[in-house]
Amino acid sequence: MPGIRLSEKITPNVEEHASEKYTAKLYAIHRFDKAHLVMLIEEELIPREDGIAMLKALREMESEGVEKVRLEVQGGSHSGEQYLIRKLSEEVGGRIHLGRSSGDFSAVSNNIYWRDQLLDLIDRINQYRAVLIETGMQHLETVMLGYTHGQAAQPTTYGHQLLAWSLNLGRDVARMRAIFERVNMSPAGAGILTGTNFPLNRHRTSDLLGFDGPAINTFDTILQRDLEIEVASVIAIHGYAMGRQADDIMMWSTSEFGIIDVPDRFCGTSSIMMQKKNPQATQDIKGSAADAVGGLMTTFMVEKGPTGMPMLDRRYAGMAITRGFDHAGRNLKWMIEMVPALEIKKDLMRERAGAFWAQATDIAGALVSEKGMPWRTAHQIVGILIRYSDERGFAPKDTTVELLDEAAIEYMGEPVNLSAEALEAALDPEHFIRSRTLFGGPGPDEVRRRLPEYEAGLQSDIDWLTRVREAQQASSDSLESAIDALVNAG
Repeated sequence: MPGIRLSEKITPNVEEHASEKYTAKLYAIHRFDKAHLVMLIEEELIPREDGIAMLKALREMESEGVEKVRLEVQGGSHSGEQYLIRKLSEEVGGRIHLGRSSGDFSAVSNNIYWRDQLLDLIDRINQYRAVLIETGMQHLETVMLGYTHGQAAQPTTYGHQLLAWSLNLGRDVARMRAIFERVNMSPAGAGILTGTNFPLNRHRTSDLLGFDGPAINTFDTILQRDLEIEVASVIAIHGYAMGRQADDIMMWSTSEFGIIDVPDRFCGTSSIMMQKKNPQATQDIKGSAADAVGGLMTTFMVEKGPTGMPMLDRRYAGMAITRGFDHAGRNLKWMIEMVPALEIKKDLMRERAGAFWAQATDIAGALVSEKGMPWRTAHQIVGILIRYSDERGFAPKDTTVELLDEAAIEYMGEPVNLSAEALEAALDPEHFIRSRTLFGGPGPDEVRRRLPEYEAGLQSDIDWLTRVREAQQASSDSLESAIDALVNAG
């Protein structure tokens, strides 16, 4: 306030401790206030009766609504102290900040918020992976055209592609689990970089806050901000995966592709073009993926410069990360509902899979298998055959062994004499899929053999999440029990 260090009241928009800037983390700040008080009382660093009075007051705050009260009293990360001073006097409430700084307030609340958001995001990703696995297994024989370079490549199945999406998301979870282990260390007691000469019990505070232990270097845990960049990175990488899936759905639903139909509840229309059915949800998912990358760049630039310089603009990175978590949760909620509800036009998918020479590699394969040709020779002959198709206007289904022989004669001066049965099988997209029986291939039987591995990977992540959440709940219960014991004894 004016008259202490500074002579003027700070301009409102410059105020770094406005509670609105901390809204997403106020619950974490509140928990830190309680755990810090319990530790201060137990270590006899503040008068016992004052500490108990403050704990009771914080419980009263909870009955009124933590976020509501802290937004009213203002002070951001220091809103608990402001509340306690107003309620109990500075003689009592002014004791809570012993051994703390805005620095460890920020780091502790960030780590609590990040770990909680990571756990929620992992939970929702796991739900979506389960949907993808279940839906994918229903479409192991739904043959469709696969693309590379935007061109027809090879037949695949819709189910195999959905299962690929689930594995991509499984790697997102693996990255998040790894980051969680680094985030779940306690900065509490580190102050602004050197801690304090008061004998704080950092291990006790860490336990009460549900961390795996106190960070071993007070400088590192406060002033090295690579964890913030890492959290922003994993949000951006996950956004990329979801954005690509959204891209596929949008492409498949266009008039030109027309192989799926998106439920109306995920679409919008046009104020002038009444025929339009725009897949709005997928557009938003794609847009939020771009926003997540922007958030990552913001986080990088916020941390640019010498250690400890500057600090206050970190809130811009925090806002970007909060927005990224919010969008990621929303996107997953949409896709969990949308993917099983997509209308899949199987007949059109099957027709397209055989219409653009995507099965050409199997014709060359038949020449290798039946005629003992080198792969490159077979490749060249089939390339000539496809050029004939373009020049003469016949479709793959109209190809004959005579045309194949003509291509062979042009290339090497003699026919190949492939049997009509072998050519017919090679031209069949469904046969193409059934023949892909190699490990990890799209053949339905092979995918069914791999199903336990898809399920085991998902179950491992579900079990990990359950264990971590149980540990977090036990820590929360321990904090409340410690407060009960002090309040009741007092």
